[in-house]
Amino acid sequence: MNIAIIFAGGTGQRMNTKTLPKQFLELHGKPVLIYTLEQFENHPQIDSIILVCLESWIDYAKKLISKFQINKVSQIVPGGASGQESIFHGIQAAYQKFPQQKTIVLIHDGVRPLINQETITRCLKCVHQNGNAITTTPAIETVFVNGEHDQVGKILNRTQCSLARAPQCFYLDEIYKEHIKAKSENQKEFIDSATLMQYYGHKLYMVDGPVENIKITTPMDFYLFRALLDAKENMQIVGF
Repeated sequence: MNIAIIFAGGTGQRMNTKTLPKQFLELHGKPVLIYTLEQFENHPQIDSIILVCLESWIDYAKKLISKFQINKVSQIVPGGASGQESIFHGIQAAYQKFPQQKTIVLIHDGVRPLINQETITRCLKCVHQNGNAITTTPAIETVFVNGEHDQVGKILNRTQCSLARAPQCFYLDEIYKEHIKAKSENQKEFIDSATLMQYYGHKLYMVDGPVENIKITTPMDFYLFRALLDAKENMQIVGF
């Protein structure tokens, strides 16, 4: 059983939108969230989708899911006070609904619509082989640690650095157990699932993902998404 947990709990403060959270912004008549959901809906190895959504927008999300015929969404759960808590709500819902051993969960941002089928397939294969899969892309610019007093700290060798993206994929029983442990220890500061799992001693394995698998957080990200999508559609029109 392979379950996609799609996190769409952001309020879009950095997007500066006054009406819609960023996951509901539309491009060519389709919300960003739907572009994302379609990638998992159309993947033959994904059995179900659990959507984690802002509670006040759940009814709106249900209407979109019905309109665009996203049939694999089996449950919509409200987000929490933080990203970590919201992801836990999705994991907990999956654990209650799909208690089978060796269920795989693919945790993905609702505002990463440019994930592709090939990466999802490679992630699932990596979990079967190694127990987890973290989607990454190579660092292509200089990376350094922030120093004190606005100084540049240690400069890292970028050939040894990658950027963590999504999906981040695990066996459901393992990540559920570690989330419960984090709650019992009042550990609330994990920025993502990979950080939490590594903190609790798990070796993590990388899967190369597409460079265009960006997270739409700012207006510039949205314009880049539009440009990439238009370029992809134009290439299809001319036969590439």
